[in-house]
Amino acid sequence: MSVNVDTNTVEKRFKCDTCGISFSSNSNLRRHIRVHTGEKPFKCATCGAAFSQNSALTCHIRVHTGEQPYKCDTCDAKFSESGSLRKHIRIHTGEKRYKCDTCGAQFLGHDSLKGHLYTHTGEKPYKCETCGAQFPTTSGLKAHIRTHTGEKPYKCVTCGMSFVRHSGLWKHRHVHKGESIQRPLCAICGKSFSSNGGLKRHSLCHSGETPYKCDTCGAQFAQSCYLKKHVQCHTGQKPYRCDVCGKQFSRSDNLKTHLLLHIGEKPNT
Repeated sequence: MSVNVDTNTVEKRFKCDTCGISFSSNSNLRRHIRVHTGEKPFKCATCGAAFSQNSALTCHIRVHTGEQPYKCDTCDAKFSESGSLRKHIRIHTGEKRYKCDTCGAQFLGHDSLKGHLYTHTGEKPYKCETCGAQFPTTSGLKAHIRTHTGEKPYKCVTCGMSFVRHSGLWKHRHVHKGESIQRPLCAICGKSFSSNGGLKRHSLCHSGETPYKCDTCGAQFAQSCYLKKHVQCHTGQKPYRCDVCGKQFSRSDNLKTHLLLHIGEKPNT
């Protein structure tokens, strides 16, 4: 006798009372609930970092051990996480599965698309607890935090040189291979950039296009970062604080210039 089962009901019958998301198993629901409670029961014995999932701790431990078990069959690049390898493989295949519904831009990974979407909204939800700097993606925040901790988890197996970002290690490998990296070039002035995104933003300087407009005074800017700095003139917001004297600034470059006064250096004029 055959029994018809509603697979959708069976697969997701464990529902979160807080946000309504459903899961296929009670264990998955319990892991999800930690997002709301902030519970992080899995702790690194080396540095004390805590995680909500054991799998996240396992990946983190590889930062200390240097283990990179996931290898690309095309270029021999190695990764500590399987997800990082999957995203990397798309560089070779050219696959860009994630598309922005607003402007049509396409991306290799969901995290890249998510960060891009904030360029339209101006939102930066991920904040550094040390200096207050904010970022549109968790990966951007994690890379920034390493500037405070000094952590450089991406190590060259050939010479031992370490890097904050995997992209830095990837570019460095070409030094040993004797290869030159083809950097995107501006067809108008010949300036080179580390990414196509950088070239695209730069091109606005030549076109005169200023797509980012201030809702308060109507001033327009070529890049969203310039608009965000400008908006602080209206709000009076000063998110950058000197840890020495407490003085606050609306721009990070002004804080950096100010810090030189404390260490006895004269800012360049």
